[in-house]
Amino acid sequence: MKATQQKSRPSFADHVYNTLYGRISNGDYPPDEKLPPETALAAEIGVSRPVLRDALERLRAEGLIVSRQGAGNFVRPHQSRTLGYGRIETIADIQRCYEFRLTIEPQAARFAAERRNEEALANLSHALDLMRTATGSMLHREDADFTFHIAVANAANNTFFEATLRALHEQISAGMKMHGQSLLREGAPGLERVLHEHQGIFDAILASDGEAAASRMTAHVRHSQDRLFGGASIDLRMPAKN
Repeated sequence: MKATQQKSRPSFADHVYNTLYGRISNGDYPPDEKLPPETALAAEIGVSRPVLRDALERLRAEGLIVSRQGAGNFVRPHQSRTLGYGRIETIADIQRCYEFRLTIEPQAARFAAERRNEEALANLSHALDLMRTATGSMLHREDADFTFHIAVANAANNTFFEATLRALHEQISAGMKMHGQSLLREGAPGLERVLHEHQGIFDAILASDGEAAASRMTAHVRHSQDRLFGGASIDLRMPAKN
């Protein structure tokens, strides 16, 4: 029992980390703002305080938040990041993001299948469980979806993949949110189809089948793009100069 708890705790902490990272990146918690008290935050996200503290410690180590004695945790002001992308302003920007994801995520999935370890599989399984629970409740959770894709990038054991996806968190989440809305209009069949796509990626990584993992990730991202854009694409060619 203890061993199971020790293996599951990093997965929950990763989920909390991704949730808080997303809120900070999206400006839900702006620079210099105090985070909610730990008790309230743990209850809101649905985890224990030790799990929350693991995630907060990681955010502190990465310079995203700072603890002020007797005052709590605050978003660090004027964060400087090595990698950053422009904000989503148009539907065309979401299509560009999908194009870029198709150049990096299939390869990350291939490496994940070749390099994953037991902890990486536990993280993937946990993210899949979150998505399965949401699907059973007729919901689409962008945070669980993003957690799964981050877990794939992490399993590739190449920090450039994970760093790139984290830098794109706001852009990817915008597409996932719109995709989720289209799935909810389809109802249970659409949600279950997407869960099946993620399950297929996990199964290929579990089987150490890099070719299948890359192929299934490509198909999943393309299907998401097609569902969002109705199979059509926006003309992204640069206008001709006069």
